[in-house]
Amino acid sequence: MSQIKERPILFSAPMVRAILEGRKTVTRRLVKGGQIPTEETSVPTGERQRWSAIGQRDPRYGFCVFGSTEAECAKELEEFAPCPYGRRGDRLWVRETFNTSTDCRPQIDEPYIYAADLNSDGFQKWAARWKPSIHMPRAASRILLEITDLRVERLQDISDEQALAEGVRPYLDHAEFGDWYHVEGIETYSAEPSKSFELLWSSINGTESWNVNPWVWVVEFKRVTP
Repeated sequence: MSQIKERPILFSAPMVRAILEGRKTVTRRLVKGGQIPTEETSVPTGERQRWSAIGQRDPRYGFCVFGSTEAECAKELEEFAPCPYGRRGDRLWVRETFNTSTDCRPQIDEPYIYAADLNSDGFQKWAARWKPSIHMPRAASRILLEITDLRVERLQDISDEQALAEGVRPYLDHAEFGDWYHVEGIETYSAEPSKSFELLWSSINGTESWNVNPWVWVVEFKRVTP
């Protein structure tokens, strides 16, 4: 039996709150580098080798995946290539914006304080003292996730149901205007959950990143006890 591995993963404060509240159970991350399906135009159309991607770079165990279409190639990638975030059963420990309580709020008993736990006033009060999530050590992480499913798909294939699982939520402040959706703390208001997710993605990665409809790893997870 292969050993369960742990890897770090970054989440913003709104996404951390969504995880803690049980609203976020999936994340989409870009397929990068050689794993992006690429067309070899010198190969005749319809040939299986026309599209390829590097499944794994390794001097001894490296391999490529192929397909007659980019969709076939992506499916092979999903089935045979290792996802950089792990595989089913592996775990992800969450890195988030934080600091030690002694630097911010020495009167509390917990060793760390997390930006996601504070309202905007509290966040701004300690803004100069926050440590970026990328610098969070394993010992400071309070959220552990287990990967339950993995797949590769186009970004724009996201459904309204999946958008809600990404942390998009109903906007209840003005219910008299009908059903609207948003991501807390970010201007993503829309009548459709998937559109709200598009606005979220674009705010993080840039408008063109949505428009080019890239391939993404879809990582589904559940929260487990650290």
